[in-house]
Amino acid sequence: MTDTVEPLIADMLSWIVKEERSYAEVMDAWRTSCPRLPVWEEANARGFVARRVKDGRAVIGLTEDGRRFLARD
Repeated sequence: MTDTVEPLIADMLSWIVKEERSYAEVMDAWRTSCPRLPVWEEANARGFVARRVKDGRAVIGLTEDGRRFLARD
């Protein structure tokens, strides 16, 4: 699984870092019910992303760990 998920996590983090993304937008694009490709779930479990509230809406950003993961590619 790791070999398959790693590049997808990098793709998701690259997408998030380009511009501020709402929680709903991230969930719509990256959440899956497929147990073989848990991209959002794996990135969240590894602490690569964080949810915060900005101007009354939930937004997703990268943590320092997420930035380090992205920089390694």
